[in-house]
Amino acid sequence: MLLNIEHQTHYVFSEVVPYTIQQLRLTPRNGEGQQVKHWQIKVNGQLTAFEDAFSNLAHTLVIDQPHEELVITVCGEVETGVESTTPAQTLALDVYLRETPLTQADAAMAAFAHQFAAAPLTDMMQALREHMQYIPGATLVDTPAAEAFRLGKGVCQDHAHTFIGCCHQLGLPARYVSGYLFTADGHLMQTHAWVDVWQHDQWLGLDVSNGILTDETHVRLATGLDYRSASPITGSRMGGGREGMASMVHVNQHGSLTDKQRAQYQQQLRQQAQAAQQ
Repeated sequence: MLLNIEHQTHYVFSEVVPYTIQQLRLTPRNGEGQQVKHWQIKVNGQLTAFEDAFSNLAHTLVIDQPHEELVITVCGEVETGVESTTPAQTLALDVYLRETPLTQADAAMAAFAHQFAAAPLTDMMQALREHMQYIPGATLVDTPAAEAFRLGKGVCQDHAHTFIGCCHQLGLPARYVSGYLFTADGHLMQTHAWVDVWQHDQWLGLDVSNGILTDETHVRLATGLDYRSASPITGSRMGGGREGMASMVHVNQHGSLTDKQRAQYQQQLRQQAQAAQQ
């Protein structure tokens, strides 16, 4: 599939911000079934590229001029489903057995996982999906896996954290993946998350929220131990008062947005960010 992607993130602040610094993991890389045709980041600030500890392509963004809004737009074209050599595993696999506060399993998660010790991973994925309903707003970005599992609901981030914690209980290295998902009806307008599990000398991708193995509809952005180490945008600022943020993703096969469409979406995002600021 040849997918056109545009991802806009809009911040508004109630007071002037003199200085912002952020890390952006918003650049897909070649390999693992995808080939980047072209890609760019648009932002009014200084960008410095680097490769992080998990081999993600990342940028440090610095804005040292007074600002009351911040708009980050990434766009490009990625071909998926292509034959490619899997990048070398550069980190020791034991790294991906490490628990974090977001993935740590409690007794209930451990008992759940051990039911599937001799079963295919897809069986555990389907069972977890049935146990945890997909309900936006039921959790926060810092909700631990054990709490989301107890609640029995969450979003793709919670599904990924919980599945990683269950895999660790079975001695399986697992990592968090952030990225984009193409849907035929365009209903998913945000970034997505899934899990890679190391089996048979390769990474197996499992999209727990959709109950499927990853395929040509998935575009990888970054990997890490959890959301925090693979988050598309992290950072801090000086001042600024109250913050409002809104984001929107478009993934399609019909070319990039027109200038008119882009302007409409930017205005819509600005209004959503202002509403979130209240």
